[in-house]
Amino acid sequence: MSERKQIIPQYGPFAGMRVIDSGSLIAMPYAATLLADFGAEVIHIERPGVGDTLRVLAPFAKEDGKTVSTSWAQDGRNKLSLSLELNLKHPEVKELFFGLIKEADVFMENMVWLEKLGIRDEELLEVNPKLIIAHISGYGNPRFGGLPEYCDRASYDMIGQAFSGWMGLNGEKGGEPVVGKPWLNDFTSAYAAVFAVLAAYINVLKGGDGQIVDIAQFEVQASYCCDLYTSYTMAGRENTRSGNKSAAFQPYGLFKSKDGYDVALGAFGPGVYKRAIQAMGLDLEYFNFKDCSSGIEAVASEKGRELDAKTIEWCAARTAQEIEDAMAQFKVPCSRVMGAKDCLANEHYQKRNDFIKYEDQTLGKEVTAFGIVPKMSGTPGQVWRGAPSLGQDTNTILKELLGYDDAKIADLKEKNLI
Repeated sequence: MSERKQIIPQYGPFAGMRVIDSGSLIAMPYAATLLADFGAEVIHIERPGVGDTLRVLAPFAKEDGKTVSTSWAQDGRNKLSLSLELNLKHPEVKELFFGLIKEADVFMENMVWLEKLGIRDEELLEVNPKLIIAHISGYGNPRFGGLPEYCDRASYDMIGQAFSGWMGLNGEKGGEPVVGKPWLNDFTSAYAAVFAVLAAYINVLKGGDGQIVDIAQFEVQASYCCDLYTSYTMAGRENTRSGNKSAAFQPYGLFKSKDGYDVALGAFGPGVYKRAIQAMGLDLEYFNFKDCSSGIEAVASEKGRELDAKTIEWCAARTAQEIEDAMAQFKVPCSRVMGAKDCLANEHYQKRNDFIKYEDQTLGKEVTAFGIVPKMSGTPGQVWRGAPSLGQDTNTILKELLGYDDAKIADLKEKNLI
């Protein structure tokens, strides 16, 4: 890891790593948050007086006249907020930004007008040859191929789900496609970005040079489509929406309990299938795997449909807890569909310390939020501070990392550049 002055406490496996990020909303900022949760010092550049768009995403929490987005409170934590008008046509901004780039390991962005702001990869790599530059966009950076007119398109999470083919797989058979929520393609893209950045960072630690990493959101989501493409190229099959049930095996899907819960129940393969039939007390010889669950034809057969009806009937006669207990006894995967209230009250979540408390910097009060994932025995992550208020750390960053004095900072403020 780099030996340099750090503003944040030292913790986690990425202690000593510095990330500069610029952009808003979900994919790129969340990738930076994941790195920050495990010790990277993340400087989040936000436009003065405007800030990250995630700050204005409803719903909001209010306290003593102060308001904060609950999304920002969850996903903006562990970052330093630098207020900066990031347009390199201003000499003062270029000096400041390049000063940060010299001291950084990673620059991450998902801005639309990068070139117009004067930010060019080649110039950044001249300033810092070891820098990792991560671009996150809907359709990808044209240097890696693709149609320029597509690369130039605007995009959001939902667009990536649609263009990748993912959305076409989700929803009820014969019904409309369904968008995966919340912001599914943004979150999958964030994890892809973290993987790519760390791979490039390891290369630098081994003595390699910095490089450019391109994360196209549609490609990330397409990689989650399993056999969508090979089913077509190898078997001539166009996979389509099938709802919550599987066309190829059962029992699998959501089943209504006596106390009104939707219960997810899944039995894939002959072993789990056998245990599910035993858990429901059904005749395994009659409802055998070959006749009822060995493929599309078996599931759609008269006996296969009879088993589905029996499963619906069995679940409807029991509470969600009774269903879960019976399936757990036979090692069959099963869970009721949980909401926030259920999760917060669940003892397993509590025993794993999944909900933690920290002080939100906007409200100035303690909030309860979801904690650190994954868990590590030797170098665990932590939350050293809640989500910052806009520009909260600007003076500290400029003074401690770049050596600016009060007069230079005041001049930047006078020009509305910070």
